[in-house]
Amino acid sequence: MRKNPVIPFAVIAVLGIVAMIIVSAAGINQREAIQNQEEHGGEQQEEAGGEAESGDPEALFQNKCASCHGGDLSGGVGPNLQEVGSRYSAEEIKGIIENGRGSMPPGLYTGEQAQAVADWLAEKK
Repeated sequence: MRKNPVIPFAVIAVLGIVAMIIVSAAGINQREAIQNQEEHGGEQQEEAGGEAESGDPEALFQNKCASCHGGDLSGGVGPNLQEVGSRYSAEEIKGIIENGRGSMPPGLYTGEQAQAVADWLAEKK
């Protein structure tokens, strides 16, 4: 008795079609979630992340900088910042935060947030 050589290809085709249906359904749900977030979630995000994003410079540092510079400023991937205020002024630090340096990406913080973090770091002497 000979096996039909088309059967494995048919099984693969059916599995592919089922996978595409599942991925499409998941994409539709994600699109609806994104639309709902754009309509209603923006206000909720500002309330939830507002404290870490605006006021406390140490919280700002922990949010985006500590992963490279260490939670205690001791360094890691990025340089040690424990005495950065003795090497750079607040304005120089702000420029580094906004423009990046070496492997540090630019634009992690800008404006008032960059200034707050820079002032806080400039105190580290």
